Amino acid sequence: MLSMTANNSNETRRIHPHKFMLWVAIGGICMMFAGLTSAYIVKRNQSNWQDFDLPIVFWYSTAVILLSSVTIQFAIRSLQSGAMGAYKLLMAMTAVLAIIFTILQLVGFSNLKAHGIQLIGQGSNAAASFILVITGLHIVHVLGGVVALLIVFSKKLRSTVDNKYNSTAIEIVGTYWHFVDLLWIYLFIFFMWIR
Repeated sequence: MLSMTANNSNETRRIHPHKFMLWVAIGGICMMFAGLTSAYIVKRNQSNWQDFDLPIVFWYSTAVILLSSVTIQFAIRSLQSGAMGAYKLLMAMTAVLAIIFTILQLVGFSNLKAHGIQLIGQGSNAAASFILVITGLHIVHVLGGVVALLIVFSKKLRSTVDNKYNSTAIEIVGTYWHFVDLLWIYLFIFFMWIR
């Protein structure tokens, strides 16, 4: 009987396999972006490096992605408390905010191009090319998060079982979402002040 109780307490302390895989993936993503920002620092001494200010729209996109972290956190809490109406609304808001973030990022690059900063190709600015690649990879991760949001959202809507308190999937997506938001904050600070 004692060994059975010990077994049960060990099982409750184990991390969910999907959560473990998420943390492994986050570690890999961190290493990739650390390598890219390190390369950015090393390449700053190139002759074609041209410093420039990021357009104000990048500030707006930062506010939007921070707001999306708030909405997903409230979505998790809504699901855990069984408030499905609020959960649906907050999940939809999170996805919409992610799309707005992506659009604002693209507008920012359009503004750079309109001000004569060549992003890629002949005559391009190495700094702008780095920012485009790093930010583009971040956008891909945000859009991957949107896909995950939609999958979790649709599965919960199609579920016939009343498992409103089982929030493991949304917790995993929420953790990823907060990570992607924090990653953008790091990149934004890096681009604004590491010159």
